[in-house]
Amino acid sequence: MTWLLYAVISAAASALTALLAKLGVEGIPSTLATAIRTIVVVVFLWLTVIALGEHRVVATISRRSIVFLVLSGFATGIAWLAYFRALQLGPVSRVAPIDKLSLPLTIVLAALLLGEPVSWRVGVGAALMTIGALLTIS
Repeated sequence: MTWLLYAVISAAASALTALLAKLGVEGIPSTLATAIRTIVVVVFLWLTVIALGEHRVVATISRRSIVFLVLSGFATGIAWLAYFRALQLGPVSRVAPIDKLSLPLTIVLAALLLGEPVSWRVGVGAALMTIGALLTIS
């Protein structure tokens, strides 16, 4: 499968995640809901890693990779906690588009920090996504 197909699968799963999370967060603290979701993700992913035989590579992971993965994990935790609280407080049809502002922000950060090029098409697309997301909250 190509990266594009995986990206489409990710988008579809993320949309479903938003709807299911909105239903699941009703009546319980958002932090607890995030913790329950995280346990499911951890178990599911470790079973997948073991099934694919990728657990054999753990001893060879570089210290640099570990540091960045740990930092990414903290960022993910913060994002999930904020997302679940936002879902608890607001409509999913407004929370999800604002959450997706991560895409234009990612493009800017990738250009600044990683030196990735930004074509005019990508720039215009990111700007339109930002405008669209902001229109959903008005």
